[in-house]
Amino acid sequence: MFRLTKKMIYALEAVVDIAYNGRVNPVQSRDITQRQGIPQRYLEQVMQQLVRANILKGVRGPKGGYFLARERRRISVGEIVRVINELDAKSSKSEFVSKSEMGRKVINPLLDELNAEIMGKLDSITLQDLCEQASLEGVESDADKGFVFTI
Repeated sequence: MFRLTKKMIYALEAVVDIAYNGRVNPVQSRDITQRQGIPQRYLEQVMQQLVRANILKGVRGPKGGYFLARERRRISVGEIVRVINELDAKSSKSEFVSKSEMGRKVINPLLDELNAEIMGKLDSITLQDLCEQASLEGVESDADKGFVFTI
């Protein structure tokens, strides 16, 4: 079942940060930590999982960091949520399963339906959509700071 966790919010903020601020050079985790206020211990664990899931690409070394593995418009919020749900499922106890007939036949199907609707909505939102929203809201992008245009 869909459960909004701190780790999930951090993962979404980090990936959107990379999509919004990264262009030519990889985005370093310390920059994400500074901009988003994400604790480093959460960030590294989440980032490695997102690299394994082919959402991010990691670059090692002193100038290393993270890139998106695909275009912003090809990565959905739902994908990121599923990766973090899997990570959370491995590290936590199993979810409550009702033993009653009412729970199995009425409540659980309702919750499954709601979960499918939520995930459907999250699948319809891309990183491109979130980056456009950030731009509309006036969020500064480090990607724009390095360019000087002259004619």
